[in-house]
Amino acid sequence: SNSRAIAKLYGPSEFEDQQWRILNSRPVFGCLGLITVRNECFVAIVTDCVSVGRIRAGEEVYKIQSVSFYSLSSNNYDDFVDPASWDDDWDQPSNNNGNIIQHPCAQLQKLFSVGSFYFTPDFDLTKTVQARTSKASLGVHSFDEHFLWNQFLISGLLDFRSKLDRKKQMDLDRGGFLVFAIRGYVGVEVVDIDNEKFELSVISKLSCQRAGTRFNTRGIDDNGHVANFVETETVLYSDRICYSYTQIRGSVPVFWEQQGMQLVQHKIQISRGSAATQPAVKRHFDELLDRYQAVCNINLLAQRDTSGGETLLSNEFNTAVHQLGYDEKAVKMVNFDLHAECRGGNYENVAMLMNDIARYLDDYGFFLMDTDDNQIIYTQKGVFRTNCMDCLDRTNLVQNVISKRVLINYVQDRFKDRRIHLERVIAKHSHLWAENGDSLSKIYAGTGALKSAFTRTGKVTFMNVLSDATKSVNRFYINNFQDKAKQEVIDQLLGKLANQAIIAIHDPISDNVTRQLTKRVKEYSSSRRITIFSGSYNLNGKGFKGELLDPWLLQHFRWNDDEPDIYVVGFQEIVELSPQQVMATDAEKRKVWEQQIETTLNSRSGAKSKYTMLRSNQLVGAALIVFVKSDIVDEIRNVETSIKKTGIMGIAGNKGAVAIRMDYGDTSFCFVAAHLASGHSNVDDRNADYHTINEGLRFLRGKTIDSHDNVIWVSDLNYRVSLPNEEARLYAKDGNIEALFRNDQLQREMRQGRVFNGYQEGYITFLPTYKYDNGTDVYDTSEKQRIPGWTDRILFKGAQLNQLQYSRAELYTSDHRP
Repeated sequence: SNSRAIAKLYGPSEFEDQQWRILNSRPVFGCLGLITVRNECFVAIVTDCVSVGRIRAGEEVYKIQSVSFYSLSSNNYDDFVDPASWDDDWDQPSNNNGNIIQHPCAQLQKLFSVGSFYFTPDFDLTKTVQARTSKASLGVHSFDEHFLWNQFLISGLLDFRSKLDRKKQMDLDRGGFLVFAIRGYVGVEVVDIDNEKFELSVISKLSCQRAGTRFNTRGIDDNGHVANFVETETVLYSDRICYSYTQIRGSVPVFWEQQGMQLVQHKIQISRGSAATQPAVKRHFDELLDRYQAVCNINLLAQRDTSGGETLLSNEFNTAVHQLGYDEKAVKMVNFDLHAECRGGNYENVAMLMNDIARYLDDYGFFLMDTDDNQIIYTQKGVFRTNCMDCLDRTNLVQNVISKRVLINYVQDRFKDRRIHLERVIAKHSHLWAENGDSLSKIYAGTGALKSAFTRTGKVTFMNVLSDATKSVNRFYINNFQDKAKQEVIDQLLGKLANQAIIAIHDPISDNVTRQLTKRVKEYSSSRRITIFSGSYNLNGKGFKGELLDPWLLQHFRWNDDEPDIYVVGFQEIVELSPQQVMATDAEKRKVWEQQIETTLNSRSGAKSKYTMLRSNQLVGAALIVFVKSDIVDEIRNVETSIKKTGIMGIAGNKGAVAIRMDYGDTSFCFVAAHLASGHSNVDDRNADYHTINEGLRFLRGKTIDSHDNVIWVSDLNYRVSLPNEEARLYAKDGNIEALFRNDQLQREMRQGRVFNGYQEGYITFLPTYKYDNGTDVYDTSEKQRIPGWTDRILFKGAQLNQLQYSRAELYTSDHRP
């Protein structure tokens, strides 16, 4: 298979080079690992790199400049010339000449050639100096997986290495063949202080746990990882001492999104309520405390409302931290509205922030070690976590000031008896931090940092302002038109695309062990039975009028002692489908219904559990809301939502679907609320809508509806009963459900394999749910005289799903019954 390879370690004497053909005559600097692309297995080799300097004695760091991918499956691509220079276009094949075939790994090669990846054969670059020296190092392969960017590529080879005997492992390591790459920035400057030579370096490592481009990756995920999380370390090294100071940055750790298509203001949306956000925020801070002992958040977002909604985000952040209830010593919160405090480019006002945090600067300290005898003198006991919106420009400016303050305090203290000139140290420090800001900005937003002129020189001029404006327009273009392609390449490198598998290195003995384990899976995994309530209600554009929802949401309690673990509620026509609504979704009515559902669930008598809203979303009239028991929120991960429009030419949202997916334990679920084409005879249009949604609705990493273990549709599918009106009404009056059901369009289309292949529907034992005169039990008496039918349906698929009950509820708000 393409996701397997065979590896063998040769000693120099065993290797006979006559059997092999040379594919690359340039020097090789190591292997990043293996990846399958277009059904071929490729090995990634670093073919060009440049030294950026040494961090400490014997610790040289290299910047990767080019990576070549050689196929292990065929010789189709053996004669490809390495791309010497790449243009900046991420969407198009790099060659405009139509008849040239592109190498399958061209975009990956391009990602590695932009100069943001670094490696070293000498030490573990994924850890800070303090982490490497304080904890007993577990050998070369105890990497920090947050920062190891080729983890997916190299894990098969690491697995292979772990099965070798100790001597062979050491041979392999000594050769430096396996390369471990970080992404970010490494810069080194040599500086003299009082005739002593120092190396001053800045090392920034971007986390690959929630990696991506600006508008594609925001906020937190269910595992507590945030976007644009960077650990930055300033190191000062000489033959006598080694000083190091670490700071971190990261996106606001709540669930939020931002659409990038506006040139001026990108509206912020908070995508999950605070109760459902808590478990992820707790995971995030627990992990930070574990690493750094204490955290002080420096939040630079606007505190007074701006049209972009920064204040909303800032308030959510403060609430989230406050609700965690950590000890004040462990997690602190400092708010400093940088734009307001430094209005007009007066960035020296950051001094006010420095006064606010002076106490914590002293408490946290820095790391210091005597290089002669490797004695640790001080350790750093806490970290500043700085954020703005993108964690780029404002964050970089403040982190630079903090790093400079701590460094100067140390240098002045060390040389206090002698008059030393700090200007040179400060100038080199500023240069490194400006380069650092530019590099991180290019990775996340596609252009250099704004405000970098101030970081470099401490001054702001008219030309700097002009340069910042140009960068903003460039960012808009890149973020909207190139980022999706870039995001896909990043996901491919990290193994996050649908159906990507780690390439296993074939080893007959361990393969046999794996087979035995698979047979005994029941011995080391557990399962639990859960209940899901799924409901669908077409509201006919009517708002909440006070009618109790109990008959619909709570009626099953008479049937079953188990309270549902999950409530999935789909609405259609939650607003009237007027042209204005179709062009801009109005969420107010949805929020009222969300509140009503929550009240109904949480104020019922004899309640054993409370419910929390997990996620909701809306496409004009179609809305989907998921509530879960509060005590299981913690076990639910990877919650995502997506929409697919099928209305006017697939652009307008008057018809279509909204879906929410999640993993509960190791089982995946997808819920879909759809509203298909109306009209009694438009069966083909409804079928086409179903296929558009089923094939076109995509979640992150290419997942579709069918990628899930369990799928439930709670929808107005709009299929009717194919009978004359009088006959259908007579059957309905007599309660002859059988006769009506025999003529149901959906059942007929499913039987003939035209839609919903693999889905089941429970047996219908209730009268048609459509269409009534509002507020009555009388089927439509308007001039349109609609034929009674079951437009509202619940369909499901999944080997483990069993339907316990299928019924309707007698609510009178709309012309449908839920």
